[in-house]
Amino acid sequence: MKLLAVLAATAALATPVSYVEGQQRADGSFGDAGITAWATLGLEAAGRDSGKAAAFLAAQTPASQTDAALFALARAAAGDRPDDLLPRLRAYSPGKLVNATIWTILALRQAGEPVPRAHLNALLRAQRPNGGFPWLAGGAADANDTAAAIQALRAAGVKGRPIDRAVAFLRRHQNADGGFELTRGRGSDTQSTAWAIQALLAAGRAPGAAAFRYLARMRRPDGSYRYSARYVTTPLWVTAQVLPALARKPFPLGR
Repeated sequence: MKLLAVLAATAALATPVSYVEGQQRADGSFGDAGITAWATLGLEAAGRDSGKAAAFLAAQTPASQTDAALFALARAAAGDRPDDLLPRLRAYSPGKLVNATIWTILALRQAGEPVPRAHLNALLRAQRPNGGFPWLAGGAADANDTAAAIQALRAAGVKGRPIDRAVAFLRRHQNADGGFELTRGRGSDTQSTAWAIQALLAAGRAPGAAAFRYLARMRRPDGSYRYSARYVTTPLWVTAQVLPALARKPFPLGR
């Protein structure tokens, strides 16, 4: 009976936040720099101290524009102004990688910086006829890039038709199980659902209870989340990306 009581108490304490916190290493990281950035964002969204994660990220050299933006976003969310990366973000010349433009905008706004008009115009031009946004300019739109683009556009003050069209695209990716899918026919997954919740909140729309019920079904006893009903993969990354949705906080955090 005592063992059962201990197991029950342990299960009760196993939350998504405690799961992510439990993965942090002595140097402040959660593994590689990318996962560390996502874990930092998740914990900060949940109102928890991310410890030395920002210091770890500040010591890293981002290999790409997207990495620079992600590291800056996480550091700024944790209260560490990324002055070493801001010139790179301001001077960025948008190219084919729409994803990099999205994250550059979000990182600048997280740091309290204005969005250069060239960044915003490039993102608006990337919107596809179906309302969604692609990873690469001219490519097929997907739910995750669309969700991130909605947050970036709203962070830059964009309202109206671009947001309405993107929200409509996103809604078409919600399935009967309440979850959202990356592309049509792929099947619901936890990360796409979390992204959609954040985007809808940023757009001032109700995500609906069904999306949160889907996430609840994906939660595991140790507090982590399955990638989907079929697969358990990269639980730390998945769980870290769920935390802002559970906290009902779109990016940039606190703005």
